[in-house]
This record gives sequence, structure tokens and C-alpha cells, in this order.
Amino acid sequence: MGFWDWFKGTSEKAKPELRRISLTSIQDRYSSYPSSGLTPGKLAAIFREADQGDIRRQMELYEEMEEKDAHLASILQTRKAAVQGMNYRFIPYSPEPDDVQMSEFVQTVIESLEFDRIMTDILDALGKGFSVHEIMWQAVEGKVVIEDIRWINPKRISFAEGEEPRLLEPSGYSGIKPPPWKLVVYRSCQRSGSVVRAGLLRSIAWVYLFKNYALKDWAIFNEVFGMPLRVGRYDPTASIEDRESLRRAIAAMGTDAAAIISKNTDIEFVEAGSRATGHANPFIAMAEFCNREMSKAILGQTLTTDVAQATGTYGAAKVHDQVRRDIVQSDADSLAATLRMQVFRPLIGFNFGWDHNPPFLHFSFKEEVDLKQISETYRNLNEMGIQVPQEHIAEVFGLPRVRRVGGAV
Repeated sequence: MGFWDWFKGTSEKAKPELRRISLTSIQDRYSSYPSSGLTPGKLAAIFREADQGDIRRQMELYEEMEEKDAHLASILQTRKAAVQGMNYRFIPYSPEPDDVQMSEFVQTVIESLEFDRIMTDILDALGKGFSVHEIMWQAVEGKVVIEDIRWINPKRISFAEGEEPRLLEPSGYSGIKPPPWKLVVYRSCQRSGSVVRAGLLRSIAWVYLFKNYALKDWAIFNEVFGMPLRVGRYDPTASIEDRESLRRAIAAMGTDAAAIISKNTDIEFVEAGSRATGHANPFIAMAEFCNREMSKAILGQTLTTDVAQATGTYGAAKVHDQVRRDIVQSDADSLAATLRMQVFRPLIGFNFGWDHNPPFLHFSFKEEVDLKQISETYRNLNEMGIQVPQEHIAEVFGLPRVRRVGGAV
């Protein structure tokens, strides 16, 4: 079954499911912590399980990757926040009064929700490949409205039956098919193919693994490098017991900084500062390389995240920033399309009938513009007989829309 087939043929017969179907479980808090002792073999096994439909360990790994890697968490949050920071507006399907009324109704319902939080939750799909949310329908004064749109832990989703997401029960593997128009399923189209392999974190997982190897080796190196080398000297005539006593004393001085030794033995401390002094640190180089690879995978560029590498020209920086803007605009457009088809459409269908078309949601960047220059341009256009819509002028200048008597703006 295709990804969208489960929506087909349900419109006319569909009724809002008011009960909650994805009850929060205490088991959602528990994790097998697959990143502990992660190796290339273990990572490959986790991916094979996900390819077969069992995505639980892959989702747990993704959670830990975001928790443990500060750079990864930062650039993912940057990409999500970029969409949140965009202007958005609801556009009627047509200028007809009915379509305008339906657009205003949808806008009222959506703006009554925590829309910023909902957008952040939905954009969780950027890393994981998909996100699933439950629409909490509510009947109020003869209208079907949305009380909330709640995030569902991806560990509770199964793709064992194909590309159709199913809700896992406490016991079972394949899961159950949800009622129509109950879930919002957002797929982040980072690449073609299976949804379980489409997330950005799938590409970054190997880089994350190698970076952790470098950080672990660096920590061990610093522990040894930061301490002086302890050299014990014993007399050739020393007994085996005396030599063993000296070895234990040297080992104890590394942790306890205290030891008791015989007068016949000698301990020398050789400072470690001279070792590898002035040489490039290979562990830092490896970690920075991995960070740049993560930045390129998620943001499409590195100049806006890595000051040390930002040695290019101003023009290069502008190009890199434009690359990131293109990616953010793509995220916003796909988010708007998902909300229109899976949220706006049933909201209109339940209240106005399924033969009506839902409004559009349009995202745009908050551009820094010269308002004085724009006002002069509008004045010149007006003198040329070209009328600029009042709604457009109010939007550009951030003016409130004032309704006058008779409904005119």
C-alpha cells in the first residue's frame, strides 16, 4: 500500500474520531540505550532491524544522538527554528466568499493551538525521516474543531506492513491501522525510498560513531598526557617483593597521589608537557571534520556554523546562506502541504462538506527591507494608475487589518 493510499476513499464516510487512540505509556520513557558501546557492527544491525520494519532501536539511537552531541542538536534546532521564524499566512482557495469564510475558520482554529510547538514537533521528521501526530477532534457548538495536535513517540510506530504507519499495541509487532483523518503523518523527503531510511540522522549516524571514537580516545589521551610519567628505579639487588612494592606504589601515586616506598628505591617524575608539544591534535581535527560533515548534511553548508572555517569571501558566505534558505523554504513548503492535506482538509470536510477545497498555508522569510524605498515605489505605481492591494501593503509594512462597517477592509 502506498504512503497516501490510506487517505483515499474515506472522505464521504469519515466521521471525526473523538477518543484518543495513542495513550501515553510509561514504557515510552524507557530505552535500551543502543549508543552505549556502539560499534560499526552494532550500528549496522540496528539499521537492518529498521529496514525490516522494527524501528524501535533506530529511534532510540536517534534520541541519544541528539542528547549526546551538542553540535548535532544545535544544527537540527537551527533548521527547525528557521521555519518557526518565517512569516505565514492563510490564503483562501479562491476569492469567493465561501472560500474566504472557510479560510478564516481554519485560521481561527489553528491559531487557537500552540502552533509553534506543533511545528517543532512535526519537524522532528527532519532527523528521523517521519513524525506522527494525533489530531484531538472536539465538537463545540455544532462545529468540529481541533483541541490539540499531539506528538506520538516514533518508537510506537511500525512499518512492518509497508509504508503505511501503524500504531503499536502493548503486545504485537505489526500494529493497528488508525481511523481516517486521525493522524498527521509528515514525511521529510530528504531522499527517495523507504521512509525508515529517509531521515538525516541515518546519514549522520556513521559520522556520529566515528566522532565518538575520537572523543573517547581523546579523553584517554588527556588522562595520560596530563599526568607526569612516573619512573621507579630499584637497586639490582632488590628482591621480587621490593620490585612489586615499587610497582604498586607508582600505580597508587597515579590515583591517590600518595605512597610508601623503601629508602632503597627512587621515583622520578618526568613532565609530560614536552611530548607532542606543538603538533596538531588529531582528535580535535577528527571531531571538527565530523562536525563539518554534520553541518553540510543538515544545513547544506558550513560557513554559518563554523567560524574557524569561515575564511571565504563575503560572496561565498552569501551563497552558503542562500543554500540554507533554500533548504528552509523547502521544509516550510512541505510542512504547509502536509498541514493542508491532513489537517485543513478534514477540518473543512467535517464542517462544510467534502466538496470544498481547503485553504493554503504560505510561509515566507522575514526580509529586511527599506520601507521608505518601498513606499516611494508604491506611490510611483499609484501615480501610474497601478493599484496595489491594501492587504499586501498592510502585510509588507506590518500594519493591522482594520475592519470597517460592512466588512470592507
